[in-house]
Amino acid sequence: MSETILLPIVEEALARYGIAYTILECTPELADTAAFCAHYHVPLDQSANTILVAARKVEPPKYAVCVVLGTTRLDVNQKVCELLGVKKASFADAETTMQRTGMLIGGVTAIGVDDLPIYVDSAVMRCADIVMGGGNRSSKLRLDPQELRKLPNVEVIEGLAKPKAENSLTLHNE
Repeated sequence: MSETILLPIVEEALARYGIAYTILECTPELADTAAFCAHYHVPLDQSANTILVAARKVEPPKYAVCVVLGTTRLDVNQKVCELLGVKKASFADAETTMQRTGMLIGGVTAIGVDDLPIYVDSAVMRCADIVMGGGNRSSKLRLDPQELRKLPNVEVIEGLAKPKAENSLTLHNE
């Protein structure tokens, strides 16, 4: 499969930091976590969602990229606010995510984002391998989560995310 299906900034970062990965092609309509995992038979506990968080009530606004498993819920109100040193933060909308990362919701990845803090939930690091966005809605990356440590600004955080309720079908932006 050609690597040209990756977003160029992601492809460049993979090469620059020597990250080992495999590309998975994805139908854009199936890029969101639940649909992707169901169609491509990827367990939710191996799906790593990348979420841009914004604290807009401070000047200048603060942003962080957070990586959590599909079986967990990012703790924005406490843990992320604590890490950013703010009282209020929320998930960035699609427009802000595109402006800050150059990536579409459903394909966002920490790889290629060099100018923001990257917080990775410790549960992600305990996986043998993970699947995460390729920077667009037509590709995903499979990699050993330890490869994320090669990126600048990465911090592994215990308790960044909490387990989702058993019956919850709500998924955060990827």
